[in-house]
Amino acid sequence: MALRFKKCEHVQAVETIRKPRSYECEECVKTGDTWVHLRTCQSCGVTLCCDSSPNKHASKHALSHEHPVIISAEPNERWMWCYVHKQISRY
Repeated sequence: MALRFKKCEHVQAVETIRKPRSYECEECVKTGDTWVHLRTCQSCGVTLCCDSSPNKHASKHALSHEHPVIISAEPNERWMWCYVHKQISRY
């Protein structure tokens, strides 16, 4: 039996999944930096680097813009993360 967790209100508010427009961190490209994995903001659609990347652009963006939910922009990964509740959800 699989455990089921209640999705937080931020994840529940996502009506349409915003897919990545490109597969590169928009901020790292500007500075010539590299990234490990990519995340796409579900509020505005920007794709940025994850917290395993040196610049952690996705979490900085979430904090500064109050955009709480991202999805993994990696191929074949179907999960969301809420920065406010520190909660992962499948979609």
